[in-house]
Amino acid sequence: MNYITGFHSIEERIKASKSSGLACGPLLVAKANPRAREIVTLAVDSKVRVDRIGVFELDRLAPDNRGIALQVEDIVQNNANLSLDDFLNGLGDRADALALILDEITDPHNYGAILRSCDQFGVDLVISRNRRNAKHADVISKTSAGTVSWVPQAEVPNLVRAADQLKDAGFWLYGADMQGEPVYEKDLRGRIALVLGGEGSGISRLLKECCDGLIGIPSVGKIDSLNVSVAAGVLLYEVRRQWS
Repeated sequence: MNYITGFHSIEERIKASKSSGLACGPLLVAKANPRAREIVTLAVDSKVRVDRIGVFELDRLAPDNRGIALQVEDIVQNNANLSLDDFLNGLGDRADALALILDEITDPHNYGAILRSCDQFGVDLVISRNRRNAKHADVISKTSAGTVSWVPQAEVPNLVRAADQLKDAGFWLYGADMQGEPVYEKDLRGRIALVLGGEGSGISRLLKECCDGLIGIPSVGKIDSLNVSVAAGVLLYEVRRQWS
């Protein structure tokens, strides 16, 4: 069982559960400070069970709490979860669509920060591999400022097969790579899927071979590359800039 402890994260999860019907709770409350009381009111209005609990018991269940914690199932099962097939079937005649493939992103802080950028830039679907990516619910939820509850995500058993499905549906796949073509020189209009590799390892060989091209972010820094979550934000911004 997982517990979300960030105030924003709890709020967004409760709001998402209210709008989508996904279950969450109970909300565990040990210290009813003003911020916690606001969340309790939201929970009651959203028909999420609220339980009073002792401080020591809450510390045992959710050590990084601020007097309040929300019990949730696995983070992927409780967010805006989709299957890749459902996503593709639902596109219809849309000319523009934006997907993001995450290849072995294992740091939950990076995973959460990427999801926050995905929310800001309107990513239609985030695709990751079953059981191999970061699954630390509370860290991801806090780092994403609760947007993990809103960003559509799909877990697949094989990313290469998922990439082929996207290409069959008219997506162009571009992998993020330091040696890639400057991102602003690539036409990123239409159905686009960006591929981001794991911290240190980059995109796996077979997945890179699926890409229609590699794109990079020109820089003048003294270290070798941007953090993957920062790179995601820059690349997603450029896609949206070209669409505007």
